[in-house]
Amino acid sequence: MNLKDKNIGVIMTGSFCTFSKVLPQFKELVKLGANVIPIMSEHSYNMDTKFGYAKDIIEELESITGKKIINTIQGAEPIGPKKMTDIMLIAPCSGNTIAKLANGIVDTPATMAAKSHLRNNNPLVIAISTNDGLSGSAENIGKLLNRNNYYFVPFKQDNPITKPRSLVFDDKYIIKTLEYAVDREQIQPILL
Repeated sequence: MNLKDKNIGVIMTGSFCTFSKVLPQFKELVKLGANVIPIMSEHSYNMDTKFGYAKDIIEELESITGKKIINTIQGAEPIGPKKMTDIMLIAPCSGNTIAKLANGIVDTPATMAAKSHLRNNNPLVIAISTNDGLSGSAENIGKLLNRNNYYFVPFKQDNPITKPRSLVFDDKYIIKTLEYAVDREQIQPILL
C-alpha cells in the first residue's frame, strides 16, 4: 500500500536511545508524501538525556513534519473524534507505554493519542524498545499481539549478552510495517 496522502500519527515515548533511529524514518514518511502528525509523551518532550536535549529533538521533529508537536492529553484527545489519523505509529514504544496500552491506562499524551485513534478501528503500529521485553513486559507484549488493530514492527533481542531481556525494533522495517498495517496485515516474521 502506498502511504502517500495517508495521515500518520507518530508518537515518540521515552526509549531515548532509539530516537536517532526513528527520526530518519519520519523524514522518509514525509518524502513519501504522508501527512505526519507528531506526538510526544511528556517525558520524551521534556527530558534531556545522554542521548540529546529535548529542545533539539523537538526542533528536529517539528522541522521534519512542519507541525507543532501534540504533547498534552488535551491535545491528543481530539485525534479520534476528528478522524485526524488513518494509521498511528508509536516509535519508540517503551515498556511503560506497552503496559499502559495493555491494561487500558490513559494518563499520558501518548496513551490518549493511541486510545483516541483506536476508537476508529484504525491500525496502531508498535515499535518496541524496552530493556524488560523478555521479563516484566513480556505479558503485556503478548496481550497486544492478540488484540485487533495492533501491529508490530519486527523486533529482536537488543544485546543478548549484556542485556538478555531487552527487545528492540528494527528500524529498516518501519515503513514496510506501516504499508502492511494499512492493508490490515502483520508483516512477517515479527521476531528477527
